Amino acid sequence: MNDVAALIPHTGDMVILDRIIAFDDPRLSAELVVRSDGLLGGDESSVPAWVGIEYMAQTIAAYAGMVAKQANLPIRLGFLLGTRRYISNVGAFKVGTKLTINIEKILHDDNLGVFDCRIVGEGIEVTANLNVYQPPHKI
Repeated sequence: MNDVAALIPHTGDMVILDRIIAFDDPRLSAELVVRSDGLLGGDESSVPAWVGIEYMAQTIAAYAGMVAKQANLPIRLGFLLGTRRYISNVGAFKVGTKLTINIEKILHDDNLGVFDCRIVGEGIEVTANLNVYQPPHKI
């Protein structure tokens, strides 16, 4: 369950999640340690808290990958349509901080989905709802 790259349509440095820690449809939890690679902004000491949206989106992609894998289907591209109520108690994540990202599918209609997302770490609490779309065919 730790080969995140096998579950998402990302490669190389764009695979941000370090590992999947739990999957129980409709929920998935993942972990990462905040890096200072500069891909998504920030510097050697911190990454802006808005990058948490990408952390959540990648966790949703891993969820979709797990569902596809269980059904013996290929991993497909998905799209983030929007974010609602992104609330963070911090302005940035310190490099080296371990974060746990929890997502739960709360609505699925055709190829659209809504996920309740939460990021937690030492002194960190971030919540949001993400709206996503996965095309019915490979793009």
